Amino acid sequence: MPRVSAPVVKLVQRTTEPAGVQTLRSTAAAVIAYSVAVWFLPEPAPLTAPLTALLVVQVTLYATLTTGIRRVNSVVVGVLIAIGFSSLVGLSWWSLGLTIFTALMIGRLVRVNEFVPEVAISAMLVLGVSQVADTAWDRVWETLIGAVVGLLFNLLLAPPVWVGSAGSSIESLAVRMGTMLRSMGEEVVGNNPVSRAAARLHEARRLDHDIVEVDASLRQAEESLTLNPRVRHGLLHRVVLRTGLDTLEICAVVVRVLSRTLTDLAKARTEEALFPPDVTELLQELFGRLAEAIESFAVLVTTQLAADADAAEERLADALARSRATRDLVADLLLEDVQEHPRQWQLHGALLAEIDRVLDELDIEERTKRLGEELDRRSAEAHARRPRLRALARRLGRQPA
Repeated sequence: MPRVSAPVVKLVQRTTEPAGVQTLRSTAAAVIAYSVAVWFLPEPAPLTAPLTALLVVQVTLYATLTTGIRRVNSVVVGVLIAIGFSSLVGLSWWSLGLTIFTALMIGRLVRVNEFVPEVAISAMLVLGVSQVADTAWDRVWETLIGAVVGLLFNLLLAPPVWVGSAGSSIESLAVRMGTMLRSMGEEVVGNNPVSRAAARLHEARRLDHDIVEVDASLRQAEESLTLNPRVRHGLLHRVVLRTGLDTLEICAVVVRVLSRTLTDLAKARTEEALFPPDVTELLQELFGRLAEAIESFAVLVTTQLAADADAAEERLADALARSRATRDLVADLLLEDVQEHPRQWQLHGALLAEIDRVLDELDIEERTKRLGEELDRRSAEAHARRPRLRALARRLGRQPA
């Protein structure tokens, strides 16, 4: 087999990324829309059609459908406004301003969302030509051609499912949290300078920004599963990923509070060790077990194959069991330490409470319960939004999906 050069490998890797795939899809759809518009319309350069297709072909099929409808709506509304103003007042500086103002106001009323400026743009382009009626309908037809091409493009060539990207983002978040917990375990040894503890706290606070980025990736994955013919169990995948991220978000908050507790201990014990040597050794092990549990949890919620999911669940169960056993030993030693040295006893209690919260959030039975509740809630919402479909299904003797 011939050896593939490195530049070609990099090119293929880039084109498999969301940005690369979207670039190729948008370009193809725009070219097809332009060709169709040239074939059917008398306009010499119907650029509105490829522009519409370019904007309609989004990353997911769900976004394509919703975006196409809103864009066509915005263009039609803008054209109708231009026809009305041209027949009444013509084009002048004050009529242009009134047209723009009216188009923007009506655009918000018809709820075209991000295409509100498109209403005003369509009205201005049509208002500024001599043959308003012909140009107006040509623009409408171009927009419809571009929207239809964009919709058919994604229906016939279904966009990819971005579950893999979202899963990688969730696992990366868990790895960052695990690395942070292991670093905390190293810093409980001996005397921890306040500056180092404060830096760790600042790093823990940055997890909020990481969660926002992961949430954006997950939203894209959820949209890619909606209405996608490639997916058979879209709702289950969406709920598993969403509840998994919710759990990690709670754990990130607890990790930040845990960092705050260790920072307060460092401030209170500037001249001595944070914990006795026997407690330090167990705490180091406990932080490592917590890191392993969080990372195993992320692998569990992002794994789709049953065999791999069973292995991930076993690793998570083992990490949780070892964490709880180590946590009990730490609690016993801290209780003895508090009885001998009662200073900052409340921080010891807070430390244990925060560790317990992480273990409870990662608990397998708790996750199963939360997953079932979320599935029931979303199914109930779907049924409530489709009462006619549910009634028809009952008449046919079948249960609604």
